Amino acid sequence: MAGEELEGASKKERLIEACRRNNTDLLTEIIEDCKSEEEVTALLNDTTTVLGNHLYHEAALAGNYEVIDMLLDQPNFECDPLTRREGDTPLHSAIRWINSEPPAQRPFGNALVEMMLEAGSSPRAKNKGGLTPVQLVDPANQGLRELIQKHEYASLNAGDFINADEAPLRHGAVMGAQQQQQQEDESDEDAEFSGSDEEERAEWERRRKARKG
Repeated sequence: MAGEELEGASKKERLIEACRRNNTDLLTEIIEDCKSEEEVTALLNDTTTVLGNHLYHEAALAGNYEVIDMLLDQPNFECDPLTRREGDTPLHSAIRWINSEPPAQRPFGNALVEMMLEAGSSPRAKNKGGLTPVQLVDPANQGLRELIQKHEYASLNAGDFINADEAPLRHGAVMGAQQQQQQEDESDEDAEFSGSDEEERAEWERRRKARKG
């Protein structure tokens, strides 16, 4: 779409063009023309092409790093929208682009994918064919496979590890609570004894030993 044609285009058509052409100036202009963050969010997340691709897909299918970087900085931007036909996420789309490029582009492609993963793209999402992003990677591109698998492993194990410095504190807190409970139990037992005579004391001692035993 030429510059003259863009003048009469809708905001959504201009957005699609900006993402396809890596036109950060046009994208900035459209975003700044929005009246609120909510309008920006709705516009960027809901705009789709006639084929059902979102803006993020269009940028990823062309490997447009700069535009993707801008999109990911926007409020509440959706990282894993799906295409209508294949059910691809933008991460799937980026990998399809990398697969079509010569090996010399792999370092750039890896940097793009890493940025997307760090921004929140899921490495485990499956498309309609049941394939995750890593399953689309060219087998010869071992570096990209390892990169995605590293993020997949991290997402699977998030929250499973305990800080070693915190463990003694947690243990101490548990032990302290147990000791406090024991003291409270003994206090309750003491309250049961009125101390009126020796037989009553003997009976109380017997019950106390039975509880502890």
